[in-house]
Amino acid sequence: MRQIRIGIDVGGTFTDAVAIDNKTLELIAWEKIPTTHDSLNGVADGIINVLQNILQKNAILPEEVVFIAHSTTQATNALLEGDVAKVGIIAIGSKDEALSVRTMGNIDNIPLSSDKTLQTFFSFIEMQDAQNAAEKIDKAINTLSDSGAEVIVATEAYGVDDPNNEKFVIEAAHNKGLYATGGHEVSKLYGLKVRTRTAVVNACLIPRMIETADMTESCVKNSGINSPLMIMRCDGGVMTIDEMRRRPILTMMSGLAAGVAGALMYEKLSDGIFLESGGTSTDISVIRDGRVIIRYGQIGGHKTYISSLDVRTLGIAGGSMIRIKDNKIIDVGPRSAHIAGLPYEVFSDIPVSPQLELIAPLEDDEKEFAIIIGADGRKASLTLAGAANLLGCVPENDYAFCTDKKAVFTAWQALGDMIGCSAQDAARRAMDMAAGKIREVVSQLISDYDLSAEVLCLAGGGGSAGAIVPYLGEKMNIEWKIVRNAPIISTIGVAMAMIREVVERTVADPTDDDIKSIRREAMEQVMRNGASERTVEITVEIEKNANILRAIAIGTNEFQCGNLSAETLSENELSEIAIKSLGLSDECVSKVAAAGKWHIFEGIYEKKFLGLFPIRKRYIRVIDRNGVICLQRKSLGLALTTRGQFREDVRILFDETVSYDSAGEKLPDLFVYYGEKQLNLSGLTNQKQIISVLETELDMVADDEKLILLAVE
Repeated sequence: MRQIRIGIDVGGTFTDAVAIDNKTLELIAWEKIPTTHDSLNGVADGIINVLQNILQKNAILPEEVVFIAHSTTQATNALLEGDVAKVGIIAIGSKDEALSVRTMGNIDNIPLSSDKTLQTFFSFIEMQDAQNAAEKIDKAINTLSDSGAEVIVATEAYGVDDPNNEKFVIEAAHNKGLYATGGHEVSKLYGLKVRTRTAVVNACLIPRMIETADMTESCVKNSGINSPLMIMRCDGGVMTIDEMRRRPILTMMSGLAAGVAGALMYEKLSDGIFLESGGTSTDISVIRDGRVIIRYGQIGGHKTYISSLDVRTLGIAGGSMIRIKDNKIIDVGPRSAHIAGLPYEVFSDIPVSPQLELIAPLEDDEKEFAIIIGADGRKASLTLAGAANLLGCVPENDYAFCTDKKAVFTAWQALGDMIGCSAQDAARRAMDMAAGKIREVVSQLISDYDLSAEVLCLAGGGGSAGAIVPYLGEKMNIEWKIVRNAPIISTIGVAMAMIREVVERTVADPTDDDIKSIRREAMEQVMRNGASERTVEITVEIEKNANILRAIAIGTNEFQCGNLSAETLSENELSEIAIKSLGLSDECVSKVAAAGKWHIFEGIYEKKFLGLFPIRKRYIRVIDRNGVICLQRKSLGLALTTRGQFREDVRILFDETVSYDSAGEKLPDLFVYYGEKQLNLSGLTNQKQIISVLETELDMVADDEKLILLAVE
């Protein structure tokens, strides 16, 4: 019997679904319907309809579905549109804490847009033990409810250490038929104000999100699918629908995260900039060492404790319109042909000698956006996709590729006549202007995350990737690629997403016990969300300046175990991949170690400084048995060891690779490879912590198991 993974991506305009073979990872089917914003049941109707379509049209049996997940824009749209519940805050504190808790726990109305706010109501209860203050709590809940609060947030200064008081308030609210949440449920970090604000944003989403979750889950069960419904998170992983009911805030921006998840899982990217271009905007994010870059999100200009992808969004994409003023191209975007309600010129049949006209797509816009009008009155917008096709930049067979260039030439020649140049020159000016804006953001990301241009790849997804990425790659002299099935990479990302959980604590100087404890908690949470223990990888990070200890656990469900591997490659094939990636001749590349599924290749770059002094740099590629490059870095040192003797070899490796600066000892980034596992220990700050984590990780590993210790810059 087939094993099939289903992913559903709920976008602002369309809801897409894909079915993927769990063994081969090949795309079986793709369905698209308009997103059902205006339906009685909201976006849930669209999810239900597209699921039924993909099952029925492709004869997929419910028992064949081993994984099903969906992403949603519902939380993001609710915040943007102000379609949120009113929130009542009950802050708890002792007499000594009263002033600070009243100040930090009282979250004012949060602005969501120019005319929308998240409305809050506040109550403070002075107490030590909630059970002995039941009457006060009951009265506070009633007062907040009478004021209009639909959801209750319980918050206490040290609720992350002992959440019992917050739990008591939550239970009291539930008993009165109200939704409720607590600060400890959204974050384990200190910082009462930020934690409470995060809980308030989470709370305002709960009623509508639970309603959708209930309808969607019911539909999945009624279809006969036994696999639990998973929901895309804003950090690129998935969680159970029960977890979503508790923390709907984690679904914010999940659509953006889905595209990166697709690039990671489907294309197996290691290091790169991922650009997902649609008709109106391009989302730009970073992948390093096969991981997405995460940061804390903001709502209404205020920090929260919710980790989400570091995504930079620009109003430039394939449908971007060209702005003209004083017979010059002055800008590209942010308005698009979609917003103007017009077709692209590149996919239109416009008669010969059309008239160029400048319009205002929206009421408050200037009349600066170029369109063409045929003699028969038909209109089309000049677009960036048209410019890219005219210049021959779009790869053949790409979703944005146009075979017949007559229409686009006619349109752009009309613009060229207005501004005094050829059609091609006009298109090039527009492309250079757009590429310059995107290049600025990409360059900033490269600088922010210290990415190496030598191993960097610009990966394009979305329907307009071919109109954006090739031209940008050539301009920046950076390797580029369009990912497979680019128009639906986000939906594929939902179907392929890993199960992910992040645990954070405020710890000034983490001990071995602190690190072991947070790893254990992360493992428990990711397994509770459906991950198989043997697939889980945990990365521990320490932010010394912020006193934050973080554990990131990533795993897959049982059905994925062993099924994500492709054909094992030969030694020669692996070597060819390393040579191509390093850009060196055969004699400069050698295999230096192997353990489990991992193969380590080293490339040596040699040149002379001022033509006299030889400089040698070593770069490594870690490649798995299937030919996926999993790490690309400058090599500082390597040790091949075993479980039984790794402690001494770690010390020797660090003695050889440690450096010193004004802040003291600076450890290299350390990666450990064995069996099917890659351990990223680069977030730890001293040798004792590293050895402690390794001892925990290798507890059940045989003493003679071969390990590779890799120190990199």
